[in-house]
Amino acid sequence: MISTNDDHRHHQFSDSDSDSDHGQTGSSSLLHADLSNSIFKSYLEFTNQSSPSASDLSKIQSFLTTSSSGALSCLICLERIKPSHPTWSCSSLCFAVFHLACIQSWSRQSSDLSAARATTRLPISSQHASEISTWNCPKCRVQYSRSQIPKHYHCFCGKLQDPPSDDPWILPHSCGEVCNRPLKHNCGHNCLLLCHPGPCPSCPKLIKSKCYCSAVSEVRRCGFKNFSCNNLCSKPLQCGVHKCVQPCHDGPCPPCAARGVYSCRCGKEKQERECHDREFRCEGACNRALKCGKHRCEKGCHEIGGCGECPLQGKRACPCGKRVYEGMPCDVTTPLCGATCDKTLSCGLHRCHERCHRGTCMETCRIVVIKSCRCGSLRKEVPCYQDLACERKCQIMRDCGRHACKRRCCDGDCPPCSEVCGRKLRCKNHKCPAPCHRGACAPCPVMVTISCACGETHFEVPCGTEMDQKPPRCPKQCHIARLCRHGSNSKPHKCHYGGCPPCRLICDEEYPCGHKCNLRCHGPISPPNPEFTLKPKKKKSVHQTEYTPGSPCPPCPELVWRSCVGQHVGADRMMVCSDKTQFSCDNLCGNPLSCGNHYCTKTCHALKNLSATPFQKERSNSCEECHLPCQKERRPTCSHPCPLPCHPEECPPCKVLVKRSCHCGSMVHVFECLYYNSLSEKEQMAVRSCGGPCHRKLPNCTHLCPETCHPGACPSPDKCRKKVFVRCKCQTLKKEWFCQDVQAAHRNAGSDPRDIPKNQYGIGLLPCNSACKSKVQVVDSELHSRKSKVMEEKEPETEKNVPKRKRRRQQVQEGKQISRLQKIVAAMKWLLLIVTLVVVLIAITNYGYKGLMWLSDWMNEVEEQRQRRTYRRV
Repeated sequence: MISTNDDHRHHQFSDSDSDSDHGQTGSSSLLHADLSNSIFKSYLEFTNQSSPSASDLSKIQSFLTTSSSGALSCLICLERIKPSHPTWSCSSLCFAVFHLACIQSWSRQSSDLSAARATTRLPISSQHASEISTWNCPKCRVQYSRSQIPKHYHCFCGKLQDPPSDDPWILPHSCGEVCNRPLKHNCGHNCLLLCHPGPCPSCPKLIKSKCYCSAVSEVRRCGFKNFSCNNLCSKPLQCGVHKCVQPCHDGPCPPCAARGVYSCRCGKEKQERECHDREFRCEGACNRALKCGKHRCEKGCHEIGGCGECPLQGKRACPCGKRVYEGMPCDVTTPLCGATCDKTLSCGLHRCHERCHRGTCMETCRIVVIKSCRCGSLRKEVPCYQDLACERKCQIMRDCGRHACKRRCCDGDCPPCSEVCGRKLRCKNHKCPAPCHRGACAPCPVMVTISCACGETHFEVPCGTEMDQKPPRCPKQCHIARLCRHGSNSKPHKCHYGGCPPCRLICDEEYPCGHKCNLRCHGPISPPNPEFTLKPKKKKSVHQTEYTPGSPCPPCPELVWRSCVGQHVGADRMMVCSDKTQFSCDNLCGNPLSCGNHYCTKTCHALKNLSATPFQKERSNSCEECHLPCQKERRPTCSHPCPLPCHPEECPPCKVLVKRSCHCGSMVHVFECLYYNSLSEKEQMAVRSCGGPCHRKLPNCTHLCPETCHPGACPSPDKCRKKVFVRCKCQTLKKEWFCQDVQAAHRNAGSDPRDIPKNQYGIGLLPCNSACKSKVQVVDSELHSRKSKVMEEKEPETEKNVPKRKRRRQQVQEGKQISRLQKIVAAMKWLLLIVTLVVVLIAITNYGYKGLMWLSDWMNEVEEQRQRRTYRRV
């Protein structure tokens, strides 16, 4: 297609690589558009056309579009060609434009390399090799001689040297005059366009021409003067018998295809063949009798009469040719001369040493000679027919300068490198497919098309320069429907390069939480045309968008109040709606524990709930477990604590056994606490009574209370009716009184009955008489006699004369016996002490290790809780 975008034509006069697409005046655009029309003006007037035809001027129009868009680049350096740069264009085939300095450097290097190769391979001088050296166009590879290396900057048609570059009415690198170059096919006419890049169009002049078969004559354009009348050709074929049956065509007629039966040259065989292949030879021998009548023709199939004379008539020689015989009949065999054969063997150096013989000499010369290998590193005696080659590999670098020859026993004439170059070209997209070579690789010949989305406006640039080009601007409206939710409401836009621009409306899509997205639309965008997927370089945008086209809506950014995980009053925070992170405040949890009596003392945390989300269940933490004992007041009230741990329900009935003594203390009653405390005070007193006599002593005497077991003090302690023996002071006289009378007698005597010892109770209340004194004397004399007897029995034992040594020995033996026993006892004590210490150490070690492990677990748990709190707060 041909670009019709006039907005880009003003770039052909810009001398900057970063021309702006905006800010150009309308008059400038019209001026440049007229410049394009002026180049084709004379051609269009001559052909009566209103616009250039794609078939005639597509190449020129492509050059103009590329130049006007600033995309004209040199294939050697891949830099833009500005209007002020001297250039050279290939005038043979591709018409590519290059910088003059680049093509001069390229051509010199190529011709020098060609001359160096010729000097290496051919026996010529370096001067002659330099004269005949050639160089190729970097794109089309057309060959030029060294004398054709460009030395000056000429316009496209070659008439003007150093054409002006500052005239806005003249195409850059053009002289502005009529091209006037001879048109193709040597029609004798010249180009009518103004000096232009690219090939000249076909000749537009009218001439009278004939068709290919010369049967029809018409007036046609000179560039299209050759035509076919579509009738039968009817020209005589080479056979001279048939005529051409093909439609009117260009070039010579095809071979005659008429089939027939034809004989071979000797006439022995007949075959059906095409007319153009009617002459053939059979495979049999001629076998006709020669004129001698003794031999037959041994030639192959040939024309009749061409057998010739018998080859054995006339002078005949022996097989070695040294002896000649004349006048021998042709049927007689020539005798052997007996001399040495002496014919040159197939080696060309030695002669046959056998006697004259019939047949060929030996095929292989077996004479032993001294031969050198091709590289000259080995000399050896070998048969003449055998070639000598050493095992040495040639290490000489080939003409590519990258790979060694590696040919075995090379004679120095190394063949050209057969490896593929494979180096990356300057375009960075392709690799060099040429054989391995010296110097720079040829530029990439691929041309890349950059087009708008609809393909109406496009231009071609060399491969590797597409990233530095600006996309073309198309004046048409983009026909691609938008894929976002605003497709029907979006504003239409012009045709563009690549994918459609993103929608600029507000997204306004509703989140699940109820809010709406307030960002610019970020729905999917239409993909670019797959035929034009190149991505030209654009200026980087400093502004960073907050959305990506084709991506889902970002999380809801609205701010909402959110309470802590413990749902505490007054601990709300302002958070982003999409942020589901939970936080804990600094308050205590305060939720009732499972016991129902105490409250959780942990820091604010999430409670486990069956209806919570999986994320909340993962982050939730149960309240602490109550390990306190039950502190409830028992009903009915008792002093025993509840044996269960803290619990929500009522405490169980108290089953503890309570010991209560009877009132007199003679026995102990055992009751259940629940039963005993459920009785009234009177019932408790009645239950505690043992039912027997009171066993408490009266306060004024040594007798027991005569009443039944009762609470409180014993009644009437002064009216004891027990009988007591009363004695005199010497205890000779005694009488039996009532206890209450004895108490009264003691009181009358001025003493309190409570202070009188038991053995003195009732003594001294009766007066002594005369009988008491005589009895006392008799008793004293008996006591004195008893004492003297006792003293006499003790004195002999104590006063015996015992030697001191014996006494000491006895004391030592007694001491030894005592000390051995003490030692055994002491040893047992020490052993018991050591065992006790060992047991204590083992116990301390065991409990200490368990304590350390428990302390470590506790500290890890505290650290985990602290990290959880920190994470929740964050």
